[in-house]
Amino acid sequence: MSGALTTETLAGSPPLLAADTRLGGVVLTVTDLDRSLDFYTRVIGLAVQRREETFATLGVGGEDIVTLHEDPRATAPGRDAGIYHFALLFPSREELARAAVRIANARAPIDGASDHGTHEAIYLPDPDGIGIELAADRPREQWPANLYDDFLSHGPAPLDLHGLLASVTGEQPSERAAGGLRIGHVHLHVGELDAATRFYRDGLGFEVMGELPSAVFVAAGGYHHHVAFNIWRGRGASPARADAIGLRHWTLILDSDEDLAAIRGRLTALGVAVDDRQDGVIAHDPSNIAVLIRR
Repeated sequence: MSGALTTETLAGSPPLLAADTRLGGVVLTVTDLDRSLDFYTRVIGLAVQRREETFATLGVGGEDIVTLHEDPRATAPGRDAGIYHFALLFPSREELARAAVRIANARAPIDGASDHGTHEAIYLPDPDGIGIELAADRPREQWPANLYDDFLSHGPAPLDLHGLLASVTGEQPSERAAGGLRIGHVHLHVGELDAATRFYRDGLGFEVMGELPSAVFVAAGGYHHHVAFNIWRGRGASPARADAIGLRHWTLILDSDEDLAAIRGRLTALGVAVDDRQDGVIAHDPSNIAVLIRR
């Protein structure tokens, strides 16, 4: 494509995103708002920050972390592109342990638990089957020197659940997550890795941190990953559907208006449409997954 960025044009260039780039909230479609609110408050520990008839926002004070839109007619995505999971990043290992206690007390099913070296994680589905990762980062000085070497060779280690729970032994269970909880990353199903990499690396400006034959991990500021995308629903998976259960959009929060203008320019060079909104701009990746980009 004429004017498109390539790996060669980026080689040797400074990072395209500021080190303090972060993710904002995720916006989800669910089929039963009351059922989802019970889960996200009772099991996850979020608080309702705003509620309307078919719409609610949740967080821990401050900005919204999870926004829910009810659509009883929404259907499961099947083998379409869309969300694999989003990560709720707790500010400490102890806060992750308190979340684990809430999960156990609620007898909520989990999909797994892992130690990635960089962070510890518990995976579970919400009532509509939307994947959630509950995570706590280790201090950066404790991260592996080569972030993805162990993962690429044999996958993550099992989570030391007994050690995690021991960090809050003797405490009364907490009903609410503490301040500092935020979205750590999103992991997406896409239809094709090369096209997605052009969007997330060359367009949005993330750095590739690790690659598998079937997945890519990208980040800003040397983080382990802010976005991952995979072809685990099959190469050529259908674009994300607007009427599906799952992700409506995720949010990328930038450091400056200059960063936003730079992303707009890079996406335009790639032939990606950028739509203005009052709170930022919306762009869709090649699998029709939407991202809200804002200051």
